[in-house]
Amino acid sequence: MPEPIATPSTSPAGSSHAASPGTHPPSHTGRVYRYYDLVMVAFVTVLLCSNLIGAAKAAQVTLPVIGTVTFGAGVLFFPISYIFGDVLTEVYGYGRDRRVVWAGFAALAFATFMSVVVLNMPVAPFMADYQKSLQDVFGNTWRIALGSLIAFCCGSFTNSFVLAKMKLWTGGRWLWSRTIGSTLAGELVDSSLFYVIAFYGIWPLHEVIQVAIAQYVLKTAWEVVMTPVTYKVVNFLKRAENEDWFDHHTNFTPFRLRV
Repeated sequence: MPEPIATPSTSPAGSSHAASPGTHPPSHTGRVYRYYDLVMVAFVTVLLCSNLIGAAKAAQVTLPVIGTVTFGAGVLFFPISYIFGDVLTEVYGYGRDRRVVWAGFAALAFATFMSVVVLNMPVAPFMADYQKSLQDVFGNTWRIALGSLIAFCCGSFTNSFVLAKMKLWTGGRWLWSRTIGSTLAGELVDSSLFYVIAFYGIWPLHEVIQVAIAQYVLKTAWEVVMTPVTYKVVNFLKRAENEDWFDHHTNFTPFRLRV
């Protein structure tokens, strides 16, 4: 598989190479990116849709050797948010991806708050039957909502951190190793936290473990399948943005918005 094209940035803000001793660390300050905002919007859209639409349905398929597997339908689309996270960190750096993660967290938190408010408003008599349907689809318990928020945040930051560090360790080579490796780490954190927070003590423990493992395998398998697409997107953005960020001087704390 061809390696992504690394186009050194000609801007002083670029960071395709490490800063020389005695110079100021590279910075995003002053850079205007053509596609960063679009990628952010796509990330938040996938995140909201997979949590609000996909989470409402449990799907079931029968696979060779494995047998019948039950999973949340959102698993087909939620991993795309991790692919966007990989692309953001690879091209724009951990700091830019961190802003996107917090934007996604805020959007998901607001959607959860809005669903609680709307579902608890007095319903018109002719909407009584429809209210039950809305409650079934959007009326997640506080544990599911909390588990989703915490798992997303921790899993996304883990994914971005691992990819940024692996990019330094590999010198920007072997993109496939860090996109898959970071997803293995991020999805492990995400799946483990979500199912423990949302369902421990409600489902039998063996069911919690079984479903969490099934979700983890399916999500990471998506990353492997989508690797060629990730390569194409990364190559396009690196050329279009004239950027290939290396996080040599990055503050990796998740608790900040500044790049």
